[in-house]
Amino acid sequence: MEIIGIIGAGAMGSGIAQIAAANGHRVLLYDAKPSALTNAEKKLEQTLEKLVAKDKLTESGALALAGRIQYTEQLSDFRECTAVIEAIVEAVEPKRQVFNDMEAIVGPDTLLATNTSSLSVTLISAGVQDPERVLGIHFFNPAPLMRLVEIIPALQTAPATVARARKLIDSWGKTTVLAKDTPGFIVNRVARPFYGEALRIFEEGIADAATIDWAMRALGGFRMGPFELMDFIGNDVNYAVTESVFQAFYYDPRYKPAFTQKRLVDARFLGRKTGRGHYDYREGAVPPEPVKDEKQGREILDRILAMLINEAADALYLNIASRDDLELAMTQGVNYPKGLLAWADEIGLQNVVDQLDRLYAEYHEDRYRCSRLLRVMARERKVFY
Repeated sequence: MEIIGIIGAGAMGSGIAQIAAANGHRVLLYDAKPSALTNAEKKLEQTLEKLVAKDKLTESGALALAGRIQYTEQLSDFRECTAVIEAIVEAVEPKRQVFNDMEAIVGPDTLLATNTSSLSVTLISAGVQDPERVLGIHFFNPAPLMRLVEIIPALQTAPATVARARKLIDSWGKTTVLAKDTPGFIVNRVARPFYGEALRIFEEGIADAATIDWAMRALGGFRMGPFELMDFIGNDVNYAVTESVFQAFYYDPRYKPAFTQKRLVDARFLGRKTGRGHYDYREGAVPPEPVKDEKQGREILDRILAMLINEAADALYLNIASRDDLELAMTQGVNYPKGLLAWADEIGLQNVVDQLDRLYAEYHEDRYRCSRLLRVMARERKVFY
């Protein structure tokens, strides 16, 4: 049984530690801050108590799981780890430093993985003496509940490392998808129009947040509307990912951040966690009522959906992932009601192309350019499935 080291005791690191321990591994959870370790241990106890109360775990099982996690402030304790996953701050240099430190501690066969959500795995691993054993293993929050995990080889990663990582994560009951090391990988790239186009529609005054959210839920079948989801994720987190992807793509206008969200971040209106975001969550606040106009709602849904489909088609065209992995990523990673490529077949590829061309003709902005693959397939009357 592999010994798993987790670096970073925040929500993500703690969640990964819980998964590994639940699957019988001995786990070492490291953080430089003692308070972070104390908080992680306390939250795990609360989580396990809830699982026992819901009969999803026995008391003895909960005790055994908790007993398999060792909390430590010493990276030197990682000597016997066979796999190490870092889940620290989303910045390249701290992650590179972690891997440099790890190389001096762990054995030559230890797998080293970064949980980055959008940074270059190739760049993170570039300073490591043996980059062939480094790759990205991107869990989604909350890690114990979300089934999807993106596996991202760096340019230097050995095929054997990829196979080993997938085997390990698959054994934890997760669904793994393989993604090319490009900004945002699959989910954080393809999902950007869900937020960006919704914000654009809002900024143009076409509809308010509540109406856009209603349209995407009631007419599109999404579990949450874009503004609800941004508030749930945290506007600071969501905006940072958008800005990172925008910069990494050399300021491609398809990924351009919105001033509306930037101003919320500036004001610290981060969403549910601060009590205010796109919506007001403070006690006594009255939620706004959407305008339930189905015709308007369809126009909103069609516009956002066309942009999402276009992004998925372009990801396939550029070999970011396979067709099936793209569909799995969006249905299991962000709970979309349908795979975007299958949805495109259902709508009709020519209808999607026409929608994008209308937007481009109206705005003359490159953000609405149609994917070459989508256009060619529509012209040749092909389908994705």
